[in-house]
Amino acid sequence: ILMEELLRYIVQGLIDSDDIVITTRSGHHSITLMLQIPAGDAGKVIGKNGRVVKAIRDVLGIVAAKQHKRVHLEVNS
Repeated sequence: ILMEELLRYIVQGLIDSDDIVITTRSGHHSITLMLQIPAGDAGKVIGKNGRVVKAIRDVLGIVAAKQHKRVHLEVNS
């Protein structure tokens, strides 16, 4: 659950809407987070050339590594 809370905290700081849906699928060695946000806010989360979403993935990856897991983030709008 920590991963989901961290992602929600980061995304809420980036966008104006509270319309954030995060779905989590956990495997033995991996976690998949599916982020659903409003279409108008997708650019803020993805960033220029995907820099913002890459940074989010990097932070989530560091937290996942401490738990000996891998994390995958999918952004849908």
